Amino acid sequence: MPQFSTPSPVRPHPRNKQTAQQVRPPHERELLRICGLAAVQALFDRDPGRVERLFFEPALRSDLDGACQALARARKPYRQVDSAELARIAGTMLHGGAVAVTHPPPLDDLDPRTAKTWAQDRKPLLILDGIGNPHNLGAIARSAAFFGLERIVLADRPDQALPSDAAYRVAEGGLEYVALYRARLPTALRTLRQTYRIVGTSLVAGFGTVEPTGDRPAALILGNEKAGLDAGTLALCDEIVRIPGSGRVQSLNVASAAAILIYLLTRSPSG
Repeated sequence: MPQFSTPSPVRPHPRNKQTAQQVRPPHERELLRICGLAAVQALFDRDPGRVERLFFEPALRSDLDGACQALARARKPYRQVDSAELARIAGTMLHGGAVAVTHPPPLDDLDPRTAKTWAQDRKPLLILDGIGNPHNLGAIARSAAFFGLERIVLADRPDQALPSDAAYRVAEGGLEYVALYRARLPTALRTLRQTYRIVGTSLVAGFGTVEPTGDRPAALILGNEKAGLDAGTLALCDEIVRIPGSGRVQSLNVASAAAILIYLLTRSPSG
């Protein structure tokens, strides 16, 4: 195998920094480190052209043989390294034995006209309004992919987490199977409610169950971890739901709540 010196895994060359910032949106200015065998394999299955280089422990060499061959054909570096070196490259001990250094996926603005056609497949649409923890973003994306959702809309607001090393690590490949869009809320909701049933979430009010039935598929909105959905967003919802619990703790983690609600919205009407 060709030997390569270990390049800086995340930052563009200083001479290119200004150009990169002028051409790319802020979330696309730096490379991502995608860690873990499942996440790396999903990346190569879905979009191998985004990968710039690959590092892995010897134990995973056979699992990543196809990925190495793809990089060799593209004349891009890959390298077998020990665990300590891999931790340095990944920036974490939780690297799962493999790290792909990759360009982030594009994050397109939501086109209301296109969104109208999405409702034809009758699948729920997931909207995240200020989910600030990247671990929660990754966990929600993993649940969305597990239950077959294809799109997530991220609110265009400063506290909304965007794809990151941490989000990809927690998603375990899920972020490769959902397309991400960005939109300004509540403006987008006024358009989406023409073809979607807008379902908001609340800790203190609303129905205790959520159903997959109805004349329109559901667009489920999950709010900020601390503040939840604001009053303006709740006012635009067709339904407001909550998950009843024992009362011993105030609420579920938002990623856990998302998994339950997505399951309820995607299960068959017969249960």
